[in-house]
Order: sequence, then C-alpha cells, then structure tokens
Amino acid sequence: MLKNYFIIAIRNIRRNKLRTLVHVLGLSLGIAICLLIFNVVMHAYSFDRFHADADRIFRINTLEEWEEGNIFQTSGTNGPLGEVIDEELSMIEQKGRLYSLFQVMVAIPEQNKVIGRSDKVAFANPGFFEIFQRNWLAGNPQTALLEPNSAVITENSLEKYFPGLEANEILGKEILWVDASDSIYAQVKGVVADYSKNTDFIFTDFISFSTIAKNEKEEWYGLHSWNNLNTSNQLFVKITENSGKANLDKGLSTLAKKYFNDSESHPEYVGEELSEIHFSENYDDTTISKTLLNGLVYIGFIILLLACLNFINLETALAINKSKEVGIRKTLGSNRGQLIFQFLSETFVLVLLASGVSIFIADLIKTYFAGYLPANFEASFLSPLSLFFLASNAILVTLVSGLYPGFVLANYNPQRALKGELHHEHGFSFGVFLRKNLAVLQFTASITFIIMVLVLTSQLKYISSQPLGFEKEAVMYTNLPFMGERDQRELLADRIRNESFVQGVSLSNNLVSSNSIWTSDAYVMVDSVEQQLNVHVMNVDSAFVSVNGIPLLAGRTANNVGNEILVNRNFLKAMGATDPQELIGLSINFRAEQNTIVGVVENFNARNLKEEIMPMVLIYQPDYYYLLTAKISSQQNLAFAKQRLESIVQEVFPYEASGFNFMDEVLEGFYEEDRKIQGVLGFAAGVAILISILGLFGLSSFTIAQRTKEVSIRKVLGASILQVVALVSKQYVWLVLISFTLASYPAYYFSNKWLQEYAYRIDMPYLLYFAVGAGVLLLALLVVGFHSLGVARTNPAKVLKSE
Repeated sequence: MLKNYFIIAIRNIRRNKLRTLVHVLGLSLGIAICLLIFNVVMHAYSFDRFHADADRIFRINTLEEWEEGNIFQTSGTNGPLGEVIDEELSMIEQKGRLYSLFQVMVAIPEQNKVIGRSDKVAFANPGFFEIFQRNWLAGNPQTALLEPNSAVITENSLEKYFPGLEANEILGKEILWVDASDSIYAQVKGVVADYSKNTDFIFTDFISFSTIAKNEKEEWYGLHSWNNLNTSNQLFVKITENSGKANLDKGLSTLAKKYFNDSESHPEYVGEELSEIHFSENYDDTTISKTLLNGLVYIGFIILLLACLNFINLETALAINKSKEVGIRKTLGSNRGQLIFQFLSETFVLVLLASGVSIFIADLIKTYFAGYLPANFEASFLSPLSLFFLASNAILVTLVSGLYPGFVLANYNPQRALKGELHHEHGFSFGVFLRKNLAVLQFTASITFIIMVLVLTSQLKYISSQPLGFEKEAVMYTNLPFMGERDQRELLADRIRNESFVQGVSLSNNLVSSNSIWTSDAYVMVDSVEQQLNVHVMNVDSAFVSVNGIPLLAGRTANNVGNEILVNRNFLKAMGATDPQELIGLSINFRAEQNTIVGVVENFNARNLKEEIMPMVLIYQPDYYYLLTAKISSQQNLAFAKQRLESIVQEVFPYEASGFNFMDEVLEGFYEEDRKIQGVLGFAAGVAILISILGLFGLSSFTIAQRTKEVSIRKVLGASILQVVALVSKQYVWLVLISFTLASYPAYYFSNKWLQEYAYRIDMPYLLYFAVGAGVLLLALLVVGFHSLGVARTNPAKVLKSE
C-alpha cells in the first residue's frame, strides 16, 4: 500500500511539471535559507563546548560605572582579585589567570632569527591548563609554568619557531618575546597540541605568570592595585559541582564589598559562562551578536513559513484538477484517512525533492554571502547534522504544508467530484477565508522587509554624504611598533615627508576617526568655579591638524610641547563660551597637570556617526605613538605611492610586516555590520516577494478556476476583456491594502529602533512606505492581470458547452 502511494505520487509529480517546478522552487528556497542559517547558528554555539566540565567554567567580568547611570561590563579584572579569589571563595575548585599581550615581537636567540610580531602571546598560570586541558606532547603539566621565565608553546608555534624538531627536542630552548615594556627571555618547558575544534582561545605562546612578579612589572601591567582595571587581565574559575552561577555571583558580590568598601569606585564582579565568551568579548574580534543570530533565525522561519503557505495556496487552488481522482477513490472504497495519507505522501516526495535542490541553493547562497559569514565558518551541507536537519525539516514541512490541502481533498463529495465540481459552501467559507489570509500574511512579510531595507539604504546613503570635519581622500596610515624607539619613528616620518608626492606626515596613537576612544576628566576654571568636563582625548603631534585637513578656528597648532593642547568647538560649547578666541591661553587641569589651550579646532567626527561629538582635547605624548598618517598629493598614483611608502617602512623597520591602508576604508568599516544587515534583509525581501507572487499565482488560479463560467456568461452578456480583468483583480487590491496596513507598524517599529542607534539620522521617510505599497500593488495587479487575461480571451462557447 505504502509503495503504491509513492508510485502514484511520483506519477502525479511527473505529470504536473509546472506545479512541481513552482513547489520545488518555493520550498527549496525556504529550506536552503534555513539550512544555511542552521549551520551558522550551530557554528556560533560550537565554540569551546568540548572542554571537560565546561558548564562549571566561568570567566569573571567586571561591572564598572563609567559615568553616572552608565554601567559597562568588561572581561577584564583587577589584578589582586586573581591572587585572593580561591582563598576567599570556597566554591572555587581551580583558578586560571591569563594576561594577553599586544603585538609582541618574537625571536629565537639561538638561531639569531626574528619570527615577527604576534597577538597570540599571553602570560598564564599553571591553573589555566588545569581548567583548559590539552594534550601534552612534551613537558610536565604540573610544573611547566611554575617558575619564572618558563614557557609553554603549541604545536603550531613549534613548527614555526623550530621547524624539523620534535617536541621533546626543544625543551630547554630559549625564546625571546619583546613587548612594549620589556624583553622577556623564557625557556620552553612544555609543548601542547593545538585545539582541533572551534575555540576562542587563539593563544599559541604561554609565558609563566610568575615572570611578571620576578621582573617587578606588576605596576606596568596594571596588576598592582584594586583601583586599576586592566582589560588584558582575565580570570577564569572552575567551580565545584552543584555550586551554580547564582552562588558564584553572590560570593563575588560579597568579595567586592569587602575590598572596595572604602574605595571611591564600587565595581561588581559577575561570572560569565564559558559558552557566552563567543558572544561577548573574545580574542580575535570574531564575536557574533546573539541579537543578529536570533534575527537570522526569525528571518529563516518567516521565509520557510511563507514557502509553506505558498504550497497550501497552490494545492488548494489546483484541487479541482484532482476532484475526479478523489471521487473514483471514494467510490472504490477509499476512506478519508487513506486519501489524506495519499496526499501527504505526494507532499513528502515534493519536499524531499526540494530538500535535495536546497543543498545546491544553500551552497550558492553561502558563496554569494561569504563576506557576511564568520571568517572561520566552514559548513558541509551533507554532514550528518545537516542531513538530520533536512530530514526533520522535511517531516515538519510535509505536515505543515500538506495537512490542510489533504483534508480539503478528502472532504470532497464523490458525486460532485466525479462531475469535476468543487464543494460550494454558502455564507462564510473557512477555505476562502484561510487562502486570502495566507496571501495577506505573505504580502505583509514582503512589504515589511522591503520597507526596512529601503529605510536602511536611505540612512546609509545619508551618512555617506555627511561632512566629517576632516579630509579622508588620499590619506594613508600604517601601524608602528607600540612604544618602539622614538628615534626610529622620527626617522621614518622624515623619510616619508621627503617624498615629493607626500604633502604631510603625522605621528599619533589615534587615527582621525576610529572605533577606539580614550576619555578622561578635564578641570577648567569658569567664573572662579572649577568645572569638570568629560572629554575625548587624542594623542597627536603638531602636524595632525594640517595632515587631516581639520579647520582651525582660533589660535595655532601645538608646537610638540607637552603642556600645549588643542580643544574642539564642543569643548567651547560645554564651557558656555561662544567665541573660540576666549579659550586661547586658558589653563586647564588635565591628568593632574596644568595645560594651556593654544588652539581651537572645528568639530570633527572622531568616531562613527552613531555617536555625538564629545568635547575633545588634543595632547602631545610622543612615547605612545604607534600610527603614522600620510597625506598624498591628489595627482599621485595611489598604488605607486602605497608601494613606495611600504618599501621605506621595510627599510626602517625590517622586521615589521605592517603595510599602508587607506583612511576611507576605515570609515567604510564603521558601518560594515549595517551593510551586512542590509544585504541579508534585501535578499530576504527578494525571496519573500518571489514566494508571495507564487502564492498570489496560486490564489488567482483558484479564483479564476471557480469563476470561469461566470466570466464566460459575463462575456456573452457583453462584458469587455478589460472589465473581466478588473472583476477578477479588484479583490486583490484589498488584499494588498490590508497587507500594507498590517506591515506599516512592524516596519516602522524595527526601522525606527535601528535608526535610534545613530546620532545623525534621517527623518522617517513615510512617503517611502506608500511608494513600496504602490509598487507591490502594481506588481500584484500585473501578475493577476496577465493570469486572468488568458481566461478573459477564452471563447465562452468552449466553457459553456456542457451546460
């Protein structure tokens, strides 16, 4: 019996090629999108799930009040907390300390070989490897990081630093790490295997934490005081069984009150589950937003639901073609359950076919959206997990899509079915009501997506046209060694400045606009009263203003003197002054030192346009410069200039691999996430409108099939083709208008919520809403009009000859 059902299903599918094509296209698009999103979500949630007792591992986060009412959470902790946490809290089974280093130069003294700079070097204590266990290729896990100037490296570093040697052969060999403060020589005491599964712990070189104490660098690394919070200093704990996060947070709260009772700052500590690190702060900027992930899931669900609704609409519309088959089966003794199962079998075969096609479509979508996906994302759509998803999804989609059309067919009256007539109901018809509302839901989703995409596009176009207060064209920059030799930086700046195509060179630790920010308090005497201002601090040289084309309102640029500073117009405004000249010569207390304002510059957007411009102070601290910015002549070939400048950098800093980048690329990167959202929503809107049009085709097919004889009679009585088309099409005008009304609020809500993230934003473009509604209505009328035109042109005699 089951075999018979599937044979008949395959025959029906082969016989109705157009119907099959429409079904497979709609369903495969929905399934492909869900398959890709499923793999993205599973990838995001796969990080660091493989550690033993992962549910008992927590990273300690700090809650700090930045300014009144503004609480921020950071993964950094105060240094002394790592010393006492296991003594203060009995639930701590093990503690792991990690201090990540930035741009460390690695060298092998024995080979006189410089490896280059790395961001994968960290200090760690032995407890770190107790919590995050690894396969040890050489060395003793208990003692490898106990002594100062000891190190453990991974298999990856082994191959890079000592090619051709085995793990046991390098024990005792020395490696030199040069960071901003010191040169650290350490002996290799252990080699561990690299993680083979997804992890956020990217570090390959681990120096013993006790090395810091031996070198008396606690103050430099910010580990000396409870009042110093360093984001590089991370603390992990493994708690005892049955302790739980609530008890950990309670213990941490008690601990914080004990050590900060007499302090001006009152930070709080909370435990962050290991599984949450990938969604908050990790070590290689691959953090993914849970909000974005949830948004993708909702979009996938909506698209698949629209495809299912489209299937229901089409099957109920084409049910008249199966009426005789149903009548014969019922006459021969088939019961209602058998007919429903027969239709579900046919639906299941269609869904299986669509699932197979969806694998190829998902791969195409993955290729097209490669730039939108995580950098380390790899998905096999034929993996056991993907195939399990497809199988489960096929069963669910079969039930959602096939049950209602199956019930409709099974309920046909055999006598009327054998005559090719559908069962007519007088008054309210649930079937008609359902089909129309399914179409309304489809168009509501489509219109919502389209409006949101266009609002987002308008905002991105708006910000790209806004003046930023500085010049961004033909400006290039390069990274220099952090706290490297000052003489070398000056030599590089002079050599680049002497190039004929270079109009100016500036050294700083800030780009004119970036995602980084340094804030502090400045104190100014106003009418004999000291006024405190929260300011944005930028550390730059005297050429910074001219190189970046920032207008000078009053005074002069600084002379590379430590106590001379510049401020911006909003600093002037915050003081309640109006004339920039009033500030020249004014003394302000900044970082416990007196500084003199020598110039006032125009406001410029040192951050992205999602933020207001803060009062700003430009200071001079050359020891902390690690960026060089060059303004290139507009007549110069930029590719040649880039190549030439990079060759100069290589001559001055032979071991540095940093090249030059363009400023306008940095500015584009500010809104990369929003452009990704725009692309995803645009794709979703295109798929949604395609599926909606297919659904409209199904609904109009049903209506036209129902009203074929009516149309023929009207033609006999003198109705024109235009009148017939208008008769069939007018009900769809109401459907689209209802859809537009329903879509307006969610489109407004989500668009407005997104726009609120921008300090500089467009007004809500309400006319755009009506334009989208009119466009969708026109598209719907075109589809229905062309569909009904064929019936309107049919000879009435062919339709009415059986009457």
